[in-house]
Amino acid sequence: MTTMPGKRRLRVLSANIQAGSSTRRYSDYVTRSWSHALPAGNKRGSLDVIAQLAGEHDIVGLQEADPGSLRSGFTNQTHYLAERAGFDYWTHQPNRNVGRVASSANGLLSRLEPVEVSDHALPGRISGRGVLVARFGDGDEGLTVAVAHLSLGANSRRAQLSFIAELLSDHPHAVLMGDFNCMPDTPEMDVLYRHTRLRPPQHRIPTFPSWRPQRAIDHILISEALVAEDARAVPAANSDHLALAMSIDVPAEALR
Repeated sequence: MTTMPGKRRLRVLSANIQAGSSTRRYSDYVTRSWSHALPAGNKRGSLDVIAQLAGEHDIVGLQEADPGSLRSGFTNQTHYLAERAGFDYWTHQPNRNVGRVASSANGLLSRLEPVEVSDHALPGRISGRGVLVARFGDGDEGLTVAVAHLSLGANSRRAQLSFIAELLSDHPHAVLMGDFNCMPDTPEMDVLYRHTRLRPPQHRIPTFPSWRPQRAIDHILISEALVAEDARAVPAANSDHLALAMSIDVPAEALR
């Protein structure tokens, strides 16, 4: 892979890490349900494996990272991964809190310093979903990176994607990554393609379930001014989702 003149290549990764839990078959959702509420199992070991993978990238978007509840041993998993993988910049967006037993957050790890970070609650029938947005570079031509985890229901996803489309509509250099819980050609996705400069992925890459991937529901979408190469699915320790990795060529002026 050769980077074009005037471009900078960024290695990006999107990973639903399932709070470090292990799911290797459908029956584990029942037989290992305790791991989603208790600090048992080898969650720390799983995080160390994910940190090794994350460390090979420049920008990492996380979903289902525990921000510090009972099930993670009150560890902020985004912060832990940033330290283990050597990222200078990190931020997170707690979205769902079941008492102090199990919490969930979107997270962002970056080797580039963002000039602005914002987080937004997403609409939906059930609260607890959000989008985390970071801007790099100055002005309207800067790079915008958003991390989201969408709902299971199509109606809620439609409202959430409309909200995200409004956020990103004026950004010519945008990356939207996360767990969309839907295929890239479902009807509700059209609002993104019609009202932003984001485009459907060139290839469907199945990421779920991780042990027999059949559904392409995790995506890294980029705007038409960016160029993507080497998109691939990779294991995120023992999560029920595979992570999605990609190299993106970004205009150098978008990062100044």
